[in-house]
Amino acid sequence: MRNFDFTPFSRSSIGFDHLIDLLNNPQLAEDQGGYPPYDIVRTGPETYRIALAIAGFTPDEITITSQQSLLMVEGRKANEDDRHYLHRGISARAFTRRFNLEDHVEVEQANYENGLLQIDLVRKIPEAMKPRKISIGTQPSKSTKSLNAA
Repeated sequence: MRNFDFTPFSRSSIGFDHLIDLLNNPQLAEDQGGYPPYDIVRTGPETYRIALAIAGFTPDEITITSQQSLLMVEGRKANEDDRHYLHRGISARAFTRRFNLEDHVEVEQANYENGLLQIDLVRKIPEAMKPRKISIGTQPSKSTKSLNAA
């Protein structure tokens, strides 16, 4: 296995400490297993969709929480009935799936249809944070001022 040194990147970047720590220590990233399976699709230049396959759950059994830069989807089955399953292939176990979001990505809407939970995200960058061109001004030097005064 190869080890990479990301130290040179931390010298010229500010505010990405957490990302560099994750690259240096992959054990810090939380292993969530493979359940439920999901897709992330870019649907436009500033829009995304997360689709989670959660067959067997109803919308009432799903909780979606968005806070700062974290999206959390939790599923808990309601009280199980007293059925006696001969084979249970559709998983009904509780789950928590976390997605780290960029600072200005917001949840736009969530829909549940045909066993898929679809969460639409949009990146909304405030005007104050968008790139803007800065004009460069000049100031007259002191020698120019003294010549004009004489």
